[in-house]
Amino acid sequence: MNIVYLHGFNSGPQSLKAEETRRFLQQYAPQVQLHCPRLSSHPASAIAEAETLLLSLPADTCLIGSSLGGFYATVLAEKHGRKAALINPAITPHLDLQRYLGPQTNPYTGEQYVLGDADMHALRNMQPQGITKGCYWLWLGSADAVLPWQQAARCYSGQRQTVFNGDDHRLARWPECLPATLAWMQQAD
Repeated sequence: MNIVYLHGFNSGPQSLKAEETRRFLQQYAPQVQLHCPRLSSHPASAIAEAETLLLSLPADTCLIGSSLGGFYATVLAEKHGRKAALINPAITPHLDLQRYLGPQTNPYTGEQYVLGDADMHALRNMQPQGITKGCYWLWLGSADAVLPWQQAARCYSGQRQTVFNGDDHRLARWPECLPATLAWMQQAD
């Protein structure tokens, strides 16, 4: 089995949740291969990179996406019929990231870049038209100060959802979610 983990905005493969996922799989499911690409800071390139990776893997490959990576995971899950576990996913990143327009530095990679209007346009254009029933499990923190968890809960209405009271955007309880997430991904549809 393969899992593609997509990190969030100004994050990277070394993020804490990515590392927690990697350690869990190494210890409890060494047969599962985790792919955690360093995504471009520019959405059009990031989604193209993630899709190229996904299509190079077997058709039963699942996705995990955190924040902006949750948005990307949804785009790819809808396009390619995959399961996706989403951690505090972005729903309208073309609006949410407006306040970050301009020069940026990714704290994980040190990359300096400019987030521009073309990036917002790319995000708006990749917005999924619908959400396929049964393909998602949302893991949400009720104290998320970055993205309103209620927006994600509404957008993915009818999908499996777990809301942790008091947990934040980082979702510190992610490690305890991993056994159930892996079991769900391994279930046949």
